[in-house]
Amino acid sequence: MKWRDYPQNLRVRLFTSFFNKAISSAVMPFMALFFAEHKGAVWAGLFLGINVFISFICTLIGGYLSDLFRRKTILVITSATSSLMFGFMTFSLFPDQKWIKLFAFAYMVFMISSSLGRPAMQAIIIDSTTSENRKAIYSLDYWLNNLSMAIGTALGGLFYLHHQLTLFLVLTMVSVGLPIVYGIWLQDSYVKTLKKKHQNVLIDIVANYKLAFQDKPFVMAVIGGMCIYAAEFSLNSYIGVRLAKEFHSVFIGHFEIAGVRMLSILNIQNMLLVVLLAFMITKFTDRFDKKKVLLTGLLLYGVGYITITSANIWYVLIVFNLIATIGELIYSPIANAEKANMMPEDKRGSYSAFSGLSFSGADLLAKSTILLGAYLVPTMMSVYIGIILMIGTFMLYSGLFIFQTAKRKEEINQLTQG
Repeated sequence: MKWRDYPQNLRVRLFTSFFNKAISSAVMPFMALFFAEHKGAVWAGLFLGINVFISFICTLIGGYLSDLFRRKTILVITSATSSLMFGFMTFSLFPDQKWIKLFAFAYMVFMISSSLGRPAMQAIIIDSTTSENRKAIYSLDYWLNNLSMAIGTALGGLFYLHHQLTLFLVLTMVSVGLPIVYGIWLQDSYVKTLKKKHQNVLIDIVANYKLAFQDKPFVMAVIGGMCIYAAEFSLNSYIGVRLAKEFHSVFIGHFEIAGVRMLSILNIQNMLLVVLLAFMITKFTDRFDKKKVLLTGLLLYGVGYITITSANIWYVLIVFNLIATIGELIYSPIANAEKANMMPEDKRGSYSAFSGLSFSGADLLAKSTILLGAYLVPTMMSVYIGIILMIGTFMLYSGLFIFQTAKRKEEINQLTQG
């Protein structure tokens, strides 16, 4: 399927998501540094922690809204608000004594608007695909996400310290273009929408997500994804902290590769491998049974991250990071496509938002590894990660295939008897 053959909404979604992710990747990793520099580390930690919680709540609300109203309406409003807030952040950087309170306010509203619009973005890709081509589209989306993150991170690293204002000006101009693209090219095609059942909005939101919580196969898939993502997220938490303390420096000439640089190399390797190998691996795995492919990918992914968790030799880290990334490229498109197939047509936004629990929970699990790492030796941390991955694999596979199949049979029997 060539680019021109994709539905217009899908092309708009992939195009805007690329620039949206690049903008975020260029500045978001530096926000802790920015606020710590101007307001202190404690203030920065509390402020950013509050933002994570608010963003999660807003994602759930955004999922509900994206099912209740047209996706185009939601995206135009939220992206326009985000670009306006980016403009305020840029404006606050002009004075010599930067207006930090204005920057912080704009940043918070930017995070809120982005979170409200995210489920609609995720739902569009499901609206515009079928169960037959969904895996291929998710592979393309995954590839574009990693490419945009690599470009955004590179731009941020190059320009943040010495050309901060220029960076924000350029990113503001790019963000202004996104609502314009949505307004002109995103087609407001009919999608089955959610019917409001309660006059009280809060009660209606809770009732809406209650249905998702009662969907046992989907809940299992979300929890499984949470456990699996935790291994990858631990790379920049426990593994990064351990490498900074324990990794024995390697010298290339006079250039020293210490623990922090080794972590950067692993992250760069991951992004480059995704960009170079994603389509090749997807094409190769298409000829095999998706259940076996999923388990094979998870096995490679698990072996890779279990080893990286405690390894200290540079070439061992490189080789098993390669294995883990290949495993991720094998299992990820199948898992994403199968989860999308489980979402009811009128609740895709809500289910997409609920699916975001995988990332929030994985982030918390990954942060917990830093605490556990203070008491456990690295080999025991590898065992801990291995147990989490085994639980995740069981939950994900069972949710996607075993319990989902049983649920479909039960629904067919009910229809037949009815």
